[in-house]
Amino acid sequence: MRDRPVGITAEEYVARRRRVLDEIGPGAVALLQGAPPAQGFKLFRQTNEFQYLCGAQVPLAYLLLDGRRSACTLFIPGLPAGQTKGAGPVERDDPARLGELSGVDAVLPVERLAEHLRGASVVYTPHCPAQGEHASRDELTRRERAMAADPWDGSVTREAHLIGLIRTRLQGVEIRDLCPILDAMRIVKSPAELKLCRRAAKLSAVAVSQAMGATKPGLTEGALEAIAHYVYHAAGARGAGYRAIVPSGVEHCWDGHYFANDGEMRDGDLVLMDTAPDYEYYTSDIGRMWPVNGVYAPWQRELYGFVVEYHKALLRLIRPSVMAERVLAETREKMTPVVHATAWSKPQYEAAARAMLEFRGHLSHPVGMSVHDDGDYWSCPLRPGTVFTVDPQMWVHEDRLYIRVEDTVAVTDTGIEVLTADAPLELDDVEATMREPSQFPLDLRAWKGRRL
Repeated sequence: MRDRPVGITAEEYVARRRRVLDEIGPGAVALLQGAPPAQGFKLFRQTNEFQYLCGAQVPLAYLLLDGRRSACTLFIPGLPAGQTKGAGPVERDDPARLGELSGVDAVLPVERLAEHLRGASVVYTPHCPAQGEHASRDELTRRERAMAADPWDGSVTREAHLIGLIRTRLQGVEIRDLCPILDAMRIVKSPAELKLCRRAAKLSAVAVSQAMGATKPGLTEGALEAIAHYVYHAAGARGAGYRAIVPSGVEHCWDGHYFANDGEMRDGDLVLMDTAPDYEYYTSDIGRMWPVNGVYAPWQRELYGFVVEYHKALLRLIRPSVMAERVLAETREKMTPVVHATAWSKPQYEAAARAMLEFRGHLSHPVGMSVHDDGDYWSCPLRPGTVFTVDPQMWVHEDRLYIRVEDTVAVTDTGIEVLTADAPLELDDVEATMREPSQFPLDLRAWKGRRL
C-alpha cells in the first residue's frame, strides 16, 4: 500500500481536524463525504476537501468530526463482490492501516454512520462542489449552475443531496457550511505542504523548459502538452493538475485559456504555455510565452519584454504584512516612469501598457490542492505560507494581442520564494534555452519502419 501524500503525516491530519473541531465548537459535528468511485478506467482520486482532513484513498467514505465527543471517525464501505483491483491497492482492505495513516480515532463500516450522527443538532458539511481531478471550485460552480438551469436536467449536486438527507434523517437539525472554515485553513500552507508545492512547481518549470527546447514551426500545440505529461509521469506525479493551456498565434492566444491545443505552430508566432502537475494532491501554475522560431521579433520583445519587467517589479515588492492592493499600487508607481520612457512603436502598445498598470488581476489566485485554490489573501495583510500566482497580463485590443507571464510564489518571513523560478524568464535566456539540443519531440513519423 502506498502512503499518500508522502509529505503529510498522520500528526498533521490530526492537527487539521483539531482546528476544525475548535472552530465548530463542542456542540456540533462536521460531516465530509468522500469521492464516488471513478468512472470508466480512470484512477480513483479523492476530493481535495476529504484528502485535506484525512488522506484516505477510499471511494464512498465519510469522515465525521464529532465535537460532542471530541472524536474523529472514518466510515468506509465494504469491497463490493467482484470488484477488481486493477487500479491499484484498495486501502479499505486494511482498516488498521487506514487508521494509522490518517490518525483517526476509529475506522468503522459506513452502516454505522447513522448511529454516530444521532442526536446532532448542528451539522457542518461543505456546501460548495467538491474538487476532484482537473477541477477548481469556480469551474465546478459554473457547471452546476448551468445543469441546474437546464429544463431537461436540473440535476441535484452530491452536496445538495447529502444536505437533504441530513435534514430528513435528523429532524430539526441546523446545517451550516463547512467550506469557509476549510478555506481559511488552506490559504496558509504548512511546511509539509510547501514542500509538495515546491516539487510541483519544479516539475512545471521542467516541463516548460523542455517544451521551449522542442518548439519549432510545424509542430502542434498538443506536442508541447505531451512533453509536459511525460515529465510529470516520469517524475512520479499522477499527471497534469489541469488541462494544459498551449495556444499559439493571434487567434488562439487571444483566448488566454485556450486548451484544445489543436493548432499548428507557425513561424513568426508566439506560443503561450501554462501547465502544472498533480503531485500528491498539490499543483502549481506557470505561464511563459516564446517565439515558435526561437527568436523574439521586435514587437514581441517590446510587449513581452515590458510584461516581464512589470512581473519582476511585482516580485520585488511582494512581502509579508502588506496588503496585496498596496503591492499593486507600489508596482504601478515604479512602472509608470518606464511607460513614459519607452519609445513605443505603436500608440496602441503604449495604451495597452497604461491600461495594464490599472488592472487589479496581476496578483491572481491562490494555488495549492487546486490550481485555483480556495481562500482569500486580499482582505488581510499577506502572511508567510500563502501561495498564489503573480500573473501580469496585457491586452492590445486593436491587434487582438494577449501577452502574459506567470509564476507561483510563496510568501516568506522576509519576502517571497518564487517556486517556479527554474523556468527561463528573461527573453535572452528563453532564446538560449531554445537553442539547446532537446530530446523532444520524439520522431513519430516512423515507428518500427511503418508510417503513423
